[in-house]
Amino acid sequence: MPTASDSPVAAPFRPTLRFLFAHPAHLIALGFGSGLPRRAPGTVGTLWAWVAFLVMQRWLSSAAIGWVILASLPIGWWACTVTARHMNIADPGSIVWDEVVAFWIILWLVLPGGLLAQLVAFGLFRFFDAVKPGPVGWADRLFKPRASADGTTGWRAAGFGILFDDLVAAFCTLLVIAAWRAW
Repeated sequence: MPTASDSPVAAPFRPTLRFLFAHPAHLIALGFGSGLPRRAPGTVGTLWAWVAFLVMQRWLSSAAIGWVILASLPIGWWACTVTARHMNIADPGSIVWDEVVAFWIILWLVLPGGLLAQLVAFGLFRFFDAVKPGPVGWADRLFKPRASADGTTGWRAAGFGILFDDLVAAFCTLLVIAAWRAW
């Protein structure tokens, strides 16, 4: 199995259970397996994030959850960078850590809210993440890896870009929820 310092594989591929457990970065970036389904891995990853958040909420304070989210950002950047590089795809759909962290942020700021508020947050986030209107589409295109002058690819930028568009989608979701509450 490739390591972070190896060159990427020759061609893109679909991750398997073997790939998931071959490197700690894969396990994180693929949302502990929630990114493996062929259909709608982003939705499955967001659902996993929802359940994981509710579990965290039972044992951790709101402040502790905030620290978990904060730590998850640089760890996710690293994991997404390594996994995308090993898959040789700039933003593989099976990488769902971006959905996980972004939805945790939304839930952290929206809760305590009832099931309806959580469903609205889920629907809005999935809309912004999947359709990528306006600023989300801009953020999605901004950090795609490009060949550099020395012939290498900007994989670090790809890892950040994987996270960035979902953070913008989370911001848009929170903006709509705030406007709805203010209205």
